[in-house]
Amino acid sequence: MNATVRAAEATDVGNPVVNIAIFAVFVAVTLVIVLRASRQNKSAADYYAGGRNFTGPQNGTAIAGDYLSAASFLGICGAIAVNGYDGFLYSIGFLVAWLVALLLVAELLRNTGKFTMADVLSFRLKQRPVRMAAALATLAVVFFYLLAQMAGAGGLVALLLGIDSTAGQSIVVAVVGALMILYVLVGGMKGTTWVQIIKAVLLIAGAAVMTFWVLAKFGFNISDLFQGAIDMAGPGGEAMIEPGKKYGVDGTTKLDFLSLALALVLGTAGLPHVLMRFYTVPSAKEARRSVVWAIWLIGIFYLFTLVLGYGAAALVGPEAISSAPGGVNSAAPLLAFALGGEILLGFISAVAFATILAVVAGLTITAAASFAHDIYANVIKKGEVKPDGEVRVARITVVVIGILAILGGIFAQGQNVAFLVALAFAVAASANLPTILYSLFWKRFNTSGALWSMYGGLVSCIVLIALSPVVSGSVDPATGASLSMIKNTDVDFAIFPLSNPGIVSIPLAFVLGIVGTFLSKGKSHPEKFAEMEVRSLTGAGAEKAVSH
Repeated sequence: MNATVRAAEATDVGNPVVNIAIFAVFVAVTLVIVLRASRQNKSAADYYAGGRNFTGPQNGTAIAGDYLSAASFLGICGAIAVNGYDGFLYSIGFLVAWLVALLLVAELLRNTGKFTMADVLSFRLKQRPVRMAAALATLAVVFFYLLAQMAGAGGLVALLLGIDSTAGQSIVVAVVGALMILYVLVGGMKGTTWVQIIKAVLLIAGAAVMTFWVLAKFGFNISDLFQGAIDMAGPGGEAMIEPGKKYGVDGTTKLDFLSLALALVLGTAGLPHVLMRFYTVPSAKEARRSVVWAIWLIGIFYLFTLVLGYGAAALVGPEAISSAPGGVNSAAPLLAFALGGEILLGFISAVAFATILAVVAGLTITAAASFAHDIYANVIKKGEVKPDGEVRVARITVVVIGILAILGGIFAQGQNVAFLVALAFAVAASANLPTILYSLFWKRFNTSGALWSMYGGLVSCIVLIALSPVVSGSVDPATGASLSMIKNTDVDFAIFPLSNPGIVSIPLAFVLGIVGTFLSKGKSHPEKFAEMEVRSLTGAGAEKAVSH
């Protein structure tokens, strides 16, 4: 069967009526759950932190649900199906990153904070400037992450409904954004957490079924699976199982890979929406239990992606995947269709859609909490605000962020979602991680160092992304089509050669934190550091921080 026929078939997948029916059932069930959970939202702690009464296993499953986004399922499967070994590096990066977050920051942050990451950073530093910087960094990370989820949603639904036009995909992105706004406005953190738990169970179960199905087709022999992917890739197919298909072409691409790896491994420990999940448990012990559950679930899932990615390469083919509506992000749904027809396709796609909704809801509530709690309540109102007033501002913020996410998602269509998430990780690792680590572990660190590090990391990262081939100037040598966000091939202001800025912006942020600290005449408050150290290691005093 030639590539043209396969590509033509790939654009006509499943039955749109069946797909929409399964979607509708998923959305209806999750909305009922959100409505039931929302009845218990009586305080700011309920809205932001789910009342802090989730158990370790429940929160661990929700963390896995938050972390296993559209990038993990759609983006990584697509990256492996098209780029082979180099695509699997995303799986390894995301998993190792989770271990870094566990060892360095998870429990310490939970013991020290209240609702947001800025609570921790402002504990021993000047409240208002640090909260402002932390909130802006949080909003930037969330925006890039939302771009990825929205692009994934547009591509997924376009594939299922056979929508090939950009305008049609834009409408889909707008509908997803509207649903997301509804979820968060109604449910708060409690409703969002229950949606994430259900979605994580369904996603891991669906991926497990597909993994065993793929392995059964190849006699449970991984070598045969790899050989199938090599054969389907055509001449030079051996590159599918060797390093370098995407990142080994020349010195620039190798450096780009190193930059990507640095962003992935260090980014999770600075992701505000993942860190915020630790505030939903009642104690440090439950925080530890939730991390153990999350690591097992996330680790098992990323092993599944290896089989699913190579399975899609062997059973669907890289060319058919690349030419389908949704591009590389359609690998997992196309594999589901090849295995189990329209019913499995409908189920897996609905799970992917629920994945996008749940992650987007978690991101939005993080951004809303950051703006309302840090900027509005603590910077603008200087702490003189009632909790219900703060929650009202958070809900208004949700609507604004939802609209921005819809516009950004329309702009980012056609980009690989795993790649877009890697940009969010770069921003998180540059703007947040150095300040978090210095605050927790360096006695001399002061407000000036925090501001230098956060603003320096954030600005350098965003400027380098804007001047990189991601935004302009990247052209497919085979077709001449633009691979950048700006589709006009005549527009090219890409001066920075790397697609991910992590290798420059992350070390720069660490250095700026040190320079800013030593150049400042501001005091470092060693007594505050001692108090923070005791609290972060023992949890003593954390409940007091929660109740005031």
